[in-house]
Amino acid sequence: MSAAPAYVIANFIVNDADEYRKYEKGFFPILKRHGGEFFTYDDSPLTFEGADPREGRVVMFMFPSEQAATEWYNDPDYQALSEHRRAGTELKFITMVHGLPPRK
Repeated sequence: MSAAPAYVIANFIVNDADEYRKYEKGFFPILKRHGGEFFTYDDSPLTFEGADPREGRVVMFMFPSEQAATEWYNDPDYQALSEHRRAGTELKFITMVHGLPPRK
């Protein structure tokens, strides 16, 4: 039985584009090293119902498992790189959403 995928959703406001670009440049190699797949980003998400808690950019990507997502986030290289994100953005959240387990 294979592990269920894990999806990561991040929401942040870019305040310093130059600092954030440093983060973007190093992000994808670390993501791929942990089996991650980038889905999309949106600077103007649309809310169909309820209060819109999002502001800024929403990013979505996937990992093959919760363990892979956790290892990505805790990777010392990612944590060092994320200092550029922290310096250049106002983070609202980084959330992991569990995928459905494989069907039998």
